[in-house]
Amino acid sequence: MSLFRNAQFEISIAKPSGLPPPNGPEVAFAGRSNAGKSSAINTICDHVRLAFVSKTPGRTQLINFFRLRNGAVLVDLPGYGYAEVPEAVRMQWQRLLEDYLTKRPNLVGLVLIMDSRHPLKERDRVMIGWFAPSGRPIHVLLTKSDKLTRTEQATTLAAVRKELEPLGEQVTVQLFSSLKKTGVEDVERVVGSWLSSPEVEAPNEPTVK
Repeated sequence: MSLFRNAQFEISIAKPSGLPPPNGPEVAFAGRSNAGKSSAINTICDHVRLAFVSKTPGRTQLINFFRLRNGAVLVDLPGYGYAEVPEAVRMQWQRLLEDYLTKRPNLVGLVLIMDSRHPLKERDRVMIGWFAPSGRPIHVLLTKSDKLTRTEQATTLAAVRKELEPLGEQVTVQLFSSLKKTGVEDVERVVGSWLSSPEVEAPNEPTVK
């Protein structure tokens, strides 16, 4: 059975003090507000409405936790970088994201969502800068790849890999399309390897058995 299938919503929080106690390995999903993060999560989990897809990018302001069958947790972080969000709200999100990414003890890896037509924007680099010092893995999903030709896909994939090459094996990159449902198996393989790492501890009290 798919690693992500049958994910169940567990809790939403709006500030670091509301984070639940660490319970099982967590994999965070982050990305710009218009990069297709919610659609990617729904596609990966084979669930139409697991993650909220808003017609107004930047609307989702919470960290959402989804428990997987194996006891691990998929964590949907607020989208970032959308220009129409008020500065005060943007700063609140930034503090929330930075605090979670740098201090969460059971966070085992980051799936970073980027629109394949506009990869590695400034805020994407900031996210990598926050998380990379932890030494934990980062997997980049280049979404909406169906909107590119095969040549453009290959060129974009090569360019992103080349720019992130200094981080070595810590970073992996793939193409992904929610519309065509391509790339799901690759995400499962990569994230599954994180969760099977000897360093990853089993949850104390799994919510889903």
